[in-house]
Amino acid sequence: MSTHKDLKIFESLYKEHFTYLSLVSFNITKDKDVAKDVVQDFFIYLWEKEESINFTISFKAYATRAVKNLSLQHLEKSTTISLDTKKIALPKEEEQLVFEKTEETKKPKIFNLVDKIPQARREIFMSHVVEGHSYAEIAEMHNISINTVKTQMKRAYAFLRESEKSSILITAIYFLLRN
Repeated sequence: MSTHKDLKIFESLYKEHFTYLSLVSFNITKDKDVAKDVVQDFFIYLWEKEESINFTISFKAYATRAVKNLSLQHLEKSTTISLDTKKIALPKEEEQLVFEKTEETKKPKIFNLVDKIPQARREIFMSHVVEGHSYAEIAEMHNISINTVKTQMKRAYAFLRESEKSSILITAIYFLLRN
């Protein structure tokens, strides 16, 4: 950019690259509004620091790298804040109550999903999750290899994930069936 603030050049850069840079940010943040804010922040920074910025690469490459970094910084900050907020919002007793309520409402759904797993795979899954047997013990009980047990467990978890699309449910299954 030139040494003086040329509004037309800046405006043309903005119009030409805003959509692309928003997509770059969205791929990282997974939020349209946040992505647009990140790109806006980049252009504000660019406008304010115009005199001190010297490009050694193309504007698009510079802007892409800057927007990626700003997006990652935003994610890092929001993750820290959301974790802190969650810890403040739910004291230990309330966390347990929330989990217990979730437990009760999800039990029928969990058992229905587990019932849909093919029988041989379900037996291996239940032996490990409910009865707490190791893969080696299960392999010996069913007269199969440990790798077969691993494969069947992997397929059981994959089925549950695909059926529900929720990692919270998988965690709940583990804790519910253990008790």
